[in-house]
Amino acid sequence: MLETITSPTLLIDEKICRRNISRMAEKAAKHGMELIPHMKTAQSHIVGEWSREVGIREITVSSLKMASYFSNKGWSTIHIAFPFNPREINAFNELASQQKLSIQLVNPVVTQLVAEKLTSAAGFFIEIDAGYGRTGVPYQQTAIIDEILAAAEKNPLFSFRGFYIHPGHSYYTKDIVGIYEESRLALAELKALYIAKYPTIKTRIGDTPGCSVMDDFGDIDQLGPGNFMFYDVTQVGIGSCSLADIAVALAVPIVDIQVEKGEILVHGGGVHLSKDVLYEPDGSKNYGEVVYLREGAAWEIPKQRSYVKSVSQEHGIIKASDELLQQVSVGDLIGILPIHSCMTADCMKSYYTINGLHIDHAEGAS
Repeated sequence: MLETITSPTLLIDEKICRRNISRMAEKAAKHGMELIPHMKTAQSHIVGEWSREVGIREITVSSLKMASYFSNKGWSTIHIAFPFNPREINAFNELASQQKLSIQLVNPVVTQLVAEKLTSAAGFFIEIDAGYGRTGVPYQQTAIIDEILAAAEKNPLFSFRGFYIHPGHSYYTKDIVGIYEESRLALAELKALYIAKYPTIKTRIGDTPGCSVMDDFGDIDQLGPGNFMFYDVTQVGIGSCSLADIAVALAVPIVDIQVEKGEILVHGGGVHLSKDVLYEPDGSKNYGEVVYLREGAAWEIPKQRSYVKSVSQEHGIIKASDELLQQVSVGDLIGILPIHSCMTADCMKSYYTINGLHIDHAEGAS
């Protein structure tokens, strides 16, 4: 496989990816919860099939376009976890006539517009904000929730599925336990308030840091993380996983080595890795961690760290360890573990396994 690579190529280690999926499915089962993974990271039918093999039947996506890509492939329901865009209602109706869908609502105005124009049966979750602040109805504002429910009830095709929280601030603070406590309490309070009228409603929480490290989810019904399938260097820093759990690596050719500067130039820049960045203790930037690529085998984590210190459109400059400088030559391939695997996968639009099998990606589909 490696000898055929001539330009930046995203590799996926099937064994690691399957292990990550199985581990999260086992955690959900242990707590009597459903795992409904977010496919925004993998965006792949084949990875979806790996998920189906551990019993997953419903998935989450982040756009109507992604829902269309996954539709009619045997998924019981596809949930679009982004505040619904009413300009897409006609396209949504068409897809919902073929595939069971649900959407995310955050205000009564959009709910009213959807209720007026919905022609195919669909469900909805109300997104709740319990502290993140990005989007959603603040959980204390039940008057807004009541307005959303009243507007939705005007169309019998519209069914309330429950409450959804994405506590994305778990990416930015070490107090994941505290974040989960506030999220769990908010969901529990809302469920208790509305379950008499809506006895089938569920509560769902979806963020990889919390779903990875927590082992007490209280009475939450469903887990909905996405990045856990691949993980990345950001998740390592948070404590969600180890470098050995990262399932994707960008293979890049070495085009120049400056031993005296301790730098290596690779063909692999922002259009391949994205420009997501972490910061080293000295304030320097890190765009990805270097690994060694081995033919027909998983990549190997070096004993001495090397990382991508800067990127432009096509260029990447690696701050190289002595070990790396001694092991590689111009023309060799090295691997880069991404800072944000979702964005790197979206940039690259396809994968290859370490054995050369092509893995599809929604953005690369014709």
